[in-house]
Amino acid sequence: MKTQRILGIAAIAITGGFISSCDLLKDVTYEVTPCPLEMHGDSVEVTINATIPEKGMNKKAYAEFTPMIGETALKTVAYQGEKATGNGKVIPKTGGKISYTDKVAYTDAMENTSLMIKVKASKGEGASKVKDYDTDELCKGTIITSKLVNVDGKVIAGTDNFVRPTEHDTVAQINYLKDRSEVRAAQLKEDDIKSFQSFMEWAMENPKIEMQGMDAFGHASPEGEQDRNANLSEDRSKSAIAAMKKIAKKIKFEAGQEDDFYNGKALGEDVEGFKKLVSESDIEEKNTILSIIKNYSDNADQEIKNLSATYKELEKDILPQLRRTNLIIHYKNLGLTDDELVAVSKSDPDSLDAEQLLFTAGLTDDLNEKLRLYNEVVKQYPEDWRGHNNAGYILFMQGKVSDAESAFQKAAEQEENEIVKNNLGAVALVQGDRRKAMDLFKQATSAGSEVSYNMGIVNIMDGQY
Repeated sequence: MKTQRILGIAAIAITGGFISSCDLLKDVTYEVTPCPLEMHGDSVEVTINATIPEKGMNKKAYAEFTPMIGETALKTVAYQGEKATGNGKVIPKTGGKISYTDKVAYTDAMENTSLMIKVKASKGEGASKVKDYDTDELCKGTIITSKLVNVDGKVIAGTDNFVRPTEHDTVAQINYLKDRSEVRAAQLKEDDIKSFQSFMEWAMENPKIEMQGMDAFGHASPEGEQDRNANLSEDRSKSAIAAMKKIAKKIKFEAGQEDDFYNGKALGEDVEGFKKLVSESDIEEKNTILSIIKNYSDNADQEIKNLSATYKELEKDILPQLRRTNLIIHYKNLGLTDDELVAVSKSDPDSLDAEQLLFTAGLTDDLNEKLRLYNEVVKQYPEDWRGHNNAGYILFMQGKVSDAESAFQKAAEQEENEIVKNNLGAVALVQGDRRKAMDLFKQATSAGSEVSYNMGIVNIMDGQY
């Protein structure tokens, strides 16, 4: 803030001061706020506060004041004494305080120019004798923070969900005769057991596969006594484990011959499994059967035994499926190493899934290589918004804003989320449309710190700093 006292003829309170031998105006003090001037948004606002002392304005004086920022004129205002002719604002003999505010569009010339006032003074409006005066410099220069900000914008890449190692299961089932727990030789020739054995043989030879263990969950069909079914399900679990140990020995799978590789569990009679199979069956009376089971839930096993004597489909098609042991091998796929991923991404990128491609792109600092990998995601998985978005992310960083915008728009077609909105806002920002940019940033506030950075740029450009 700058304060100056003008001696001799002074500009009226709101417009500054000038010196003259004329006794029309005198002893005016003023303040310019702020000083230096400041650019806010695309404009500069000038506020001048002045104090007119008692008898500071001749009662017949009429004056027009035009503040100037260099060669740029602000609005003209007029003031006059109590007995002057004209339409200016009257300043009484006792003086007073006056404020002046105007705003003009910023030009580059304003950065280092001065604020002063042109004054036309006379005895009454329209008088033939008019004197033109320029005040001294009231303020020097304009702070242009909003023009100095780097309007770059920050974009955000979509993250991968790559996991290494990954956990998997493979399953098989051994079925039993009614009230029996012996594993029949025919069961070990079933396709799922053959596949089970083939998997173990493959896993033994694959350094990327680690078998963690096997569950053997024994079940009984829900008929007869519960205690008997509990024991039967336990015996079935044990017999299945014994059968698996023999297979492990045959294929020389050492871990599969050890007790601690197995998790045996007796799950008893499977009432819920019975109801599910009945519900999914073509039995005409299935609703009746399910209603009876529901009404006699405390004695379901006995009711199922009775029902199976009436509805032969139960004994033929439903109950045999429940006399079983479920076998589940848990294993880890260690996956490709970073170096292997990089090599495969170049030699056979089609063999990698979206998560692997996105992850591999993060292993390099080469923007062109990143772009190649993201474009592979676009090609193989066009419905995944991350491929389009991340390709746009690289293009934006390379200064190819128009191409980046096109990629972000394609990402938005797949999923219009906050990351994409931020990125489209960053494009609008560097293209000069900060209103559109701010609207998009406000819709993306939880996308990351980049949004706050981008909003900060707009606020600075708007003078909100």
